[in-house]
Amino acid sequence: MAGMEEVADQANRRPADRVHSFNSTSKRSDSAQIIPITSATASPTSDHLDANYDVDNVTYANWRGGSELNPQDAWLPLTESRKGNVFSVSFHLLCSGIGIQALLLPVAFASLGHGWPWGTVCLSLAFTWQLYTIWLLVHLHESDSGTRYSRYLDLAITVFGQKLGKVLALVPVMYLSAGTCVQLIIIGGGTIKLFIRTVCRDGKTCDPKSLTGAECFLVFMCMAIVVAQFPNLNSLAWVSFIGTAAAVVYCTLVWGLSIGKGRINNVSYDPPVMESDMDRFGGIMNAIGIICLAFRGHNVILEIQGTLPTNPKLPTCKTMWRGVTISYAIIAICLFPLATAGFWTYGNKVPSSNGGLLIAISQFHARDISKAVLGLICILVIVHCLSSFQIYGMVIFDKLESNYTSRKNKPCARWLRTALRVFFGGVTFFAAVTFPFLGSLAPLIGGVTLPLTYAYPCLMWIAIKKPQPKGVMWCVNMGLGFLGLVLSLLLVIAAAWNLGNKGLHANFFKP
Repeated sequence: MAGMEEVADQANRRPADRVHSFNSTSKRSDSAQIIPITSATASPTSDHLDANYDVDNVTYANWRGGSELNPQDAWLPLTESRKGNVFSVSFHLLCSGIGIQALLLPVAFASLGHGWPWGTVCLSLAFTWQLYTIWLLVHLHESDSGTRYSRYLDLAITVFGQKLGKVLALVPVMYLSAGTCVQLIIIGGGTIKLFIRTVCRDGKTCDPKSLTGAECFLVFMCMAIVVAQFPNLNSLAWVSFIGTAAAVVYCTLVWGLSIGKGRINNVSYDPPVMESDMDRFGGIMNAIGIICLAFRGHNVILEIQGTLPTNPKLPTCKTMWRGVTISYAIIAICLFPLATAGFWTYGNKVPSSNGGLLIAISQFHARDISKAVLGLICILVIVHCLSSFQIYGMVIFDKLESNYTSRKNKPCARWLRTALRVFFGGVTFFAAVTFPFLGSLAPLIGGVTLPLTYAYPCLMWIAIKKPQPKGVMWCVNMGLGFLGLVLSLLLVIAAAWNLGNKGLHANFFKP
């Protein structure tokens, strides 16, 4: 990565024109207003601000170094505290980056055929690709003028323009935040139900059917909203630490138990039998989609970096990249053993539903593993889901509050902030109960949002840094950007084909 750092430094020193802002008169309700500051001592004068902004309420602390996007950023939960450090960003990255969908990686290995070689190659390529796009985002966070892009949507609008930026990024970013929260309620509530069934499986001490699926969702949502009362993203550092510890432990327990119990009887590593070539294509693309979507969190990379303090002597990209290096080394240590050990133990018998390996362990080793261990794994999954909910939910909280502050020109009161978060919890709970089959649509929706991770960062780098045409960085980013868009299209086609061919079990209001 040292070579990348040199290339970035050279690109930052290039005198070529930079893309810093589009539609500078747009209001904060649409996106954060980009206010280029060309001097380190510049202040937020009325020339930079919309007429609705109250200049008198802007403090020097909010504008030191002239690096804020908007004076109202000091009121919003993503950016009101810039006191983070390498440890806090590492915890945020780990908590948001390790997803329960990683437990489905053995399903992808089985679907690819010749499981070990192709599965390992695809997983390694996806890991390297998404790590490279994170490197790009980290170095795009601060512009040459010192302006900080602390939201993915702001950067996209800056590069692609107001209208196109919203079309390309607004819906995917909001889905990857709100949609992930809905999915976490489904997974967390389902794990609560699995925990009760595991602990009460003999029926002597408690009733395994004491709570319905909707009631389990409600229990999880209530816990999530209680934890969501932390004021800003930086204040969630300890929550992310707890979620990270829970994720690392349950990943280790799952693959450790899989190896320790050995391969199940009649294990098979052959891919599922397909009736046609199109079915086979759909299965392969679905497997590639599972692998690509196992790495998540790109829509909160800039937001996490936004919690770091502004320091002219130490750019945030250096601290952030240290955190990325630490966190993704741990993520690799968790995900690769999960995929290989799970595939070795269960072959093609890992359920493709939410939970994957967790469901497989409960099915095949319910009598071999103590209730205490299985219950512990369930509790760890629930804790991790609760912690991840806070990071992805903070993006939505920030958007809701920005709509209010842009209209009222004042920060949200404590009671209003609480009310907004309770409202969001209610909406996500209703969505989870209404669409408990949302996981079945993950390949389709994931294909639509895939460019945020694998394509847009490459194209944004070219637009902002303007590398030498047909040079190494230009060719690499142009090639990866185009490939990411093509891969997204293929995944959407394959997911639509699979849904049309196999159908969708739409169990509305029946979690």
